[in-house]
Amino acid sequence: MYLRPEEAIASMIATAQKKAGLPWQILIIRGFLSGALLGYATSLALVPQVQGLPPFVGAMIFPVGFVLLVLLGLELATGNFALLPLAAFARQLTATHVVRNWLWVYVGNLLGGLCYALFYTTAIHDEKLSALLITLAHRKTLAYQAMGAAGWGIALLKGVLCNWMVTLGTAIAFFSTTTTGKVLTMWLPIMAFFALGYEHSVVNMFVIPSALFLGAPSLTVSTWWVWNQIPVTLGNIIGAILLTSLPLLTYTRSVPQA
Repeated sequence: MYLRPEEAIASMIATAQKKAGLPWQILIIRGFLSGALLGYATSLALVPQVQGLPPFVGAMIFPVGFVLLVLLGLELATGNFALLPLAAFARQLTATHVVRNWLWVYVGNLLGGLCYALFYTTAIHDEKLSALLITLAHRKTLAYQAMGAAGWGIALLKGVLCNWMVTLGTAIAFFSTTTTGKVLTMWLPIMAFFALGYEHSVVNMFVIPSALFLGAPSLTVSTWWVWNQIPVTLGNIIGAILLTSLPLLTYTRSVPQA
């Protein structure tokens, strides 16, 4: 069943309020699982490439992680970058509620990504996959570093463009009341951002640490954060608010106030 935009936005605001009220322990646990599931999906999406298939095949597979975490009601920072500000703009949450949720969920996502990266690089001994992960991590860090300030800006812009699609995936799930409808509608925008090679801060919590665990040359923790994690996270926040939260806010005039 399809919900009208006004109905879907009301549901999004109600969900954001529930997320804002969760204890930090639950946010950490649900964030951890989301970070691990996205790492799992990313590692799965890399398999077709080492088998000689086009990267687009991996992009078609990757949304499985996002679908799982949404249907399980877990916490993903990039989705919450749009969901909670929408409720705040509708005057249902305060800035403190928003930042609190973002902080704990981001920490949980990071822990989950790091944990899965450690497990993955310990369990999987495939030279092609290892080389691909290192190549991807270099593209996401050293390539930007080589361009200086312009590279930092490109990483931020790719973060903006990425989270436009990710937050649309988060939002569009509220427009259907059936599991099949949610899965199909979420799949499309998530596949799009991954296929285009944009930057997702939580995905990078798996990719770059994996390369570090594999001993990627010239790659350091500081390089990861300065040239990828920080600008990409900022870009994800900007994209979520400017391209999803604020446009969807136009429907809240029809949303009954609590």
